[in-house]
Amino acid sequence: MKFSENWLRSHVPTTVSREELSAVLTAIGLEVEAVDALGDGLQHVVVAKIISAERHPEADRLQICQVDAGQGEHLQIVCGAPNARPGLVAPLAMVGAQIGDLKIKPAKLRGVDSNGMLCSAKELGLDTDASGLFELPDDAPVGQTLVEYLGLPDASIEIKLTPNRADCFSIRGIAFDVAAACASEVVPFDAAPVAAVGTRELTIQLDAGAEAPRYVGRVIEGVNARAATPLWMAERLRRSGVRPVSLLVDVTQYVMLELGQPMHAFDLGALQGSIGVRRSRADETLKLLDGRDAALDDSFLLVTDADRPIALAGLMGGFDTRVTDDTTNVFLEAAHFAPAAIMGRGRKLGLHTDAGHRFERGVDPVLPRAAIEYATRLILDLAGGTPAPVTEAVREADLPATATIGLRRARIARVLGIQIADADVERILRALGMAVAATADGWQVTAPSRRFDIAIEEDLIEELARIHGYEQIPTTLPGGASRVAMPTETRLDDLSVRRQLVARDLQETINYAFVDAALLAQWQLGEGLVALANPLSAELAVMRPSLLPGLVATLGRNAARQLGRVRLFELGRVFHQQAGEGQPAPLETQRVAAAICGDADTQQWGLPTRKVDFHDLKGDLESLAAASGAALVFTPSQRPYGHPARSAEVSRDGVSLGWIGQIHPRLAKAMEIDVDVFAFELDLAPLAARALPRATELSRFPSMRRDLAFLVPEAAAWADLEATLRRAVGPLLREVTLFDRYVGQGVEPGFKSLAMGLILQDKSRTLTDRDVDAVVAEAVSAMEREHHARIRG
Repeated sequence: MKFSENWLRSHVPTTVSREELSAVLTAIGLEVEAVDALGDGLQHVVVAKIISAERHPEADRLQICQVDAGQGEHLQIVCGAPNARPGLVAPLAMVGAQIGDLKIKPAKLRGVDSNGMLCSAKELGLDTDASGLFELPDDAPVGQTLVEYLGLPDASIEIKLTPNRADCFSIRGIAFDVAAACASEVVPFDAAPVAAVGTRELTIQLDAGAEAPRYVGRVIEGVNARAATPLWMAERLRRSGVRPVSLLVDVTQYVMLELGQPMHAFDLGALQGSIGVRRSRADETLKLLDGRDAALDDSFLLVTDADRPIALAGLMGGFDTRVTDDTTNVFLEAAHFAPAAIMGRGRKLGLHTDAGHRFERGVDPVLPRAAIEYATRLILDLAGGTPAPVTEAVREADLPATATIGLRRARIARVLGIQIADADVERILRALGMAVAATADGWQVTAPSRRFDIAIEEDLIEELARIHGYEQIPTTLPGGASRVAMPTETRLDDLSVRRQLVARDLQETINYAFVDAALLAQWQLGEGLVALANPLSAELAVMRPSLLPGLVATLGRNAARQLGRVRLFELGRVFHQQAGEGQPAPLETQRVAAAICGDADTQQWGLPTRKVDFHDLKGDLESLAAASGAALVFTPSQRPYGHPARSAEVSRDGVSLGWIGQIHPRLAKAMEIDVDVFAFELDLAPLAARALPRATELSRFPSMRRDLAFLVPEAAAWADLEATLRRAVGPLLREVTLFDRYVGQGVEPGFKSLAMGLILQDKSRTLTDRDVDAVVAEAVSAMEREHHARIRG
C-alpha cells in the first residue's frame, strides 16, 4: 500500500515528524518499506508560462522559449522538450536552484543565452515521467512557487501489510491506527447523502447468495466526462502509485484509496437492462477493460445487465460498457463481495488488480453506500450532472455480523504480563474505531465492521499490545517447574528412523506437501485427493496423497545432473479426503519413503561395479524394520506405478504397511528418468511400533541343522512357504534360512528349486536324530499338503 503523507495527515492531524511517523507505523505492525521524499529543495522552482517558442537556429530539437515567471520581464529559456509550446504552463527552475545534482546557472546553448530550466516531473523527483515538461493546469498562478502550489513537501510512503490487515488498504484505515498510536483523533468523514434530482433507476437482482450480499448503484446523467482531473486529486493519486487516466476513472480510484471501497463506473448508454450479480457459466467469455477476452468457468462472479456479462465482479470491468470521453450518463457501482468468492479467481486469468487485492482480503460490508455518496459528490463538483436516487440490493442474513467481545482486565495482565491503565485501554480501543462499554471486570467491545481480524478476546489484547508498545512489555523468563516426558519404548522415534536410514547411506530430502495434479495422474493416484482452495500455483494445487511422486521427481532431477548414484529418503505426512457426511477433515498419515538408483556402491577398487536392484533396497528396509523388531512379510503387488514382476506389498502381523519395488519403466520414462528406480513407502506408525524388550533364558543345549531342497510351483511365495514351515515345526524351529534358488536343467518347467536350512533347538533337552527326523517329516508333509511341494531328488 502506497500513499501520500500529506493525504494521511489530512485525516489524522499529528505533529510527529516524517521519521517518527515511519517509526510509529513500523512499530504498530504496518512495516514501512520505502519513503520517497517529494519536493525537498524546490524552493527556487516556480510556476511559469511559455509565451512563445521558436526553433533554435543551430539545433533542430531545441526551441528558444520566452517564459513568463511572474517577474515582469520574460526570461529566455532554451528547451529541448517535445511538448514545449506557447501557452503551456510548466515548472521553471530559476537561476540558483538546485535540481538533484544539477546547479542551475546562466548558460549558452549553441550560442543562445538560457536563464533557467523548464523541468519534467522526473527531473523534479515528483514522478517517473521524463517524456516531456510537467504540464500544469492553465489556471495555475504564474510566479507562485511550485512547492506552495502543489502542496509540497510531501512523501510517498509504501507499507507492507499482512493479509489480516485488509482495513489498512485505505487512507482512512491507516489513519485510525496512527491516531491510536499518536494519541490523536481521526477527522470525521462527511458521507452526507447527495439529494436525488433525477428519477432514473436500474433494478438490481442478487443471485449469488452469500458471495454477493450487497450491491449499491446510482445513475448520474449529464456528466462532462472530458473535464480535467483537478491537480490536487491527480497529485494524490500519483503519489499513491496510481497514474491519472480520466476524471470518472480517477474518482473511483480516489475513493478506493481514501475509503478502501473498490468502485466501477459503467457507461449507462451501453447498458441494456437491469443489473444482476450471478455465478458465471461454463464457456462464457467476457472482453475486459485491458482488451483481452477472458474465458470463464463456473467459479467466477459476474455483474450482468439483462443477463449479459458486463464485469468480472471484484476484479475488472468489461470493455464494452467502459466509460469514455464521450460518456454523458454514468452508472456507479459499489458492492460487497465475500473474500472466498474472489480468492484465486484473478490468478486463474493472470490478473492482479487493486480491487481484487482488496476483496480477497475483505472489504467493509457497510461501506458501499458511503462510497457511492462520496463519489457522487466528487463527480458533481468536478464534472456536473444530475444524480438519481441510490439503489441498493442487500441480503442482510448473508452479511458478516459484528460481534461484541468481552475483554477482562485480568486476562490482559495474564496474557501480556503487565497492567495497562483503564483509561489507556479505553483510549486505544476507541481511537481504533471500536465501541467500548465498561463492565465490572473489564469491557464489552464491538469492533468496527472493517476489522475482520477481530473475533476473540486475544485479538483485542493484541491490539492493546501493538499500540501500547511491545517495548513496554518486560522480558521475563517463564516460571514454574517443567515436566520432563520420558520417551516411550514402545515406538521407534523419528530421529532413530532417520539415523538408521542415514547409516544405510541414504540422504534425507524434504519436498513440498503440495503437488501437481498432473503428476498424480501419471502415477494413477487420483482418488481421495485434497485440493487447495487457494493454491500458491497450478503446480502446487493438491495435497500429496503419497510421498513417492515428489521423492522420485527429486531423484530424477538429481540423476539428470549427472549424479550416477542417488539414494534419498523422506519422512512426511500424506493427506486423503475422508468419506462421510459434510466435509470431514482430511486424514493425515505419517509415512517413510526411500528411492534409489544408479550404482550399488561408490566406485572403488575392491568391488566390481553393479547397478542397484530390488534386494538392495529390501535390505535397507529390513534393516530399518530390525530396529523396531518388525518381521516383514512381502507378497506380490500389482500397483499401477510398480513393475509387475519386481514389486511387493509389505505387511507386518497381518497389517498392511505399504509397498516396495521398482518404479514402472513407463512411468519413469514419462517423468524423463532413464535409469531403473527402486523405491518403498510405508506407514510409519505400525512400522515403528515395537514390543518392550523382555529378557529370556538362552538354551543351554546344542542346535541341529537340516538342509532341505524342495521343488515348488513357480508362483509360490517364500513368505507363504516360511509360514507353513513355522506352523509345522512349532517351537523347536529357531530359524529358517533360504540359501539357494534354482531353475533350469533338471527342474521341470513351472517349478523352482528352493534350498533352505532348518535350525532346530529345544530349551529343555538335547534333540536326538529321531526327534529331528520326525520334525523334518512333518515339515515335508505340510509342504506337500499345502503347496504341492516335493523333495528334490
